[in-house]
Amino acid sequence: MARPQSSYRCSECGWTTIKWVGRCGECQAWGTVEDASAVTASARGTSAVAVTGTRIAQPITQARGGAVPRWQTGIGEFDRVLGGGIVPGAAVLLSGEPGVGKSTLLLEVASRAASMGKRVLYVSAEESVDQVRLRAERTGAMHDDLYLASEVDLGVILGQIDQVQPDLLIADSVQTISSASIDGIAGGTSQVREVASTLIRAAKDLALPVLIVGHVTKDGSIAGPRLLEHLVDVVCHFEGDRQTALRFVRALKNRFGPTDEVGCFDMAGDGIHEVPDPSGLFMSRNGTPVSGTCITVTMEGRRALPVEVQALVVPSSAPQPRRVVNGVDSSRVAMLLAVLERRAGIKLSDADVYVSTVGGMKLTEPGADLAIVLALASAARNRPYPHTLAAIGEISLAGEIRQATGAKQRASEARRLGFTTVLGADAEHLREALRVAFSLTKSVRERELDAAF
Repeated sequence: MARPQSSYRCSECGWTTIKWVGRCGECQAWGTVEDASAVTASARGTSAVAVTGTRIAQPITQARGGAVPRWQTGIGEFDRVLGGGIVPGAAVLLSGEPGVGKSTLLLEVASRAASMGKRVLYVSAEESVDQVRLRAERTGAMHDDLYLASEVDLGVILGQIDQVQPDLLIADSVQTISSASIDGIAGGTSQVREVASTLIRAAKDLALPVLIVGHVTKDGSIAGPRLLEHLVDVVCHFEGDRQTALRFVRALKNRFGPTDEVGCFDMAGDGIHEVPDPSGLFMSRNGTPVSGTCITVTMEGRRALPVEVQALVVPSSAPQPRRVVNGVDSSRVAMLLAVLERRAGIKLSDADVYVSTVGGMKLTEPGADLAIVLALASAARNRPYPHTLAAIGEISLAGEIRQATGAKQRASEARRLGFTTVLGADAEHLREALRVAFSLTKSVRERELDAAF
């Protein structure tokens, strides 16, 4: 008699194989291949159920509409990312690298909500109650309506919800909470799926907003099954450089608002503070213009931010000149160097080139191409631009300047900050933009001579 053949299926992408493997051959995820033969026959076939009452499908024109009810957290930058505030019953996933400040931000959110009369339950599965209290004393997040619990068992957490009856639940973090009814260690695929689905189901049944902290992997993606991101209503990513105090919260998914909003925060010793106007964080404050610098305006969500691009060009005796970048894409800079040499006649193939941004800002959009090229040309010719110049535009391989997305908003923000000359798509070619930019350097030299005498 033939032996029944087992099959295994990846819980992430659905890839199947006849034998168990630790890593999926399709999506390359670890620990997601499970035995598919364990599915019972009753689960394979589902019979139809009679639909009655309010569950009967209705025309969309008869469905109830209107604005989604929200309540403010008291932190304007966080409310901006959420689309205007927290929606009752919403599940929000906040991910980020260890030590970036996720727990500090959510503790501040809990304190602000408690000060507005909301009863908040903060469940910490990674720290004890005393450790959370010490951080709360340091950041000034003490309030009687803020309840703390240090639990790792999902059943105990559900009991805490029934006893406290909170208006807001914070779970830190989903990878450290486990359910006794599911096999496997905390952080495993099945455990994360069960914990997240149970908390979200409780949020929907009780109209209780839940803020869930999620860890990230080495490549920066959210740890655990991809199903976790599909279950929640809002996915926010908390990012920042440990060498700087600046932090960003980006909305990657939002069922109740836009997904292109960004919140700006400053991490200090007494907690985290919002930065409503980060206009001057990414620009140096030199009184005298310096060669190799140019200002651009980038779009972070719906917010236009001025960013200073700095470049340094020095002669090189090495057979392979160095190309060092910080805050910009290295391949993009290499392409712009080739365009600058071929289309504008500025040769930099025999020089070491260094390109960086100010304040730890990362420029990933092509709208900063013109500012990078102008900074390189200024460094190569040692001719500084005036402080009133800003450059916005994408550069093609033919040297043409294309209009960046949101060009009008960028230009208006630049003029609001005092930049009287904004180079962009009005200059059709790179040579024309360089000619206009270098014509402004004459007035800079004249002012320096006037100041010297």
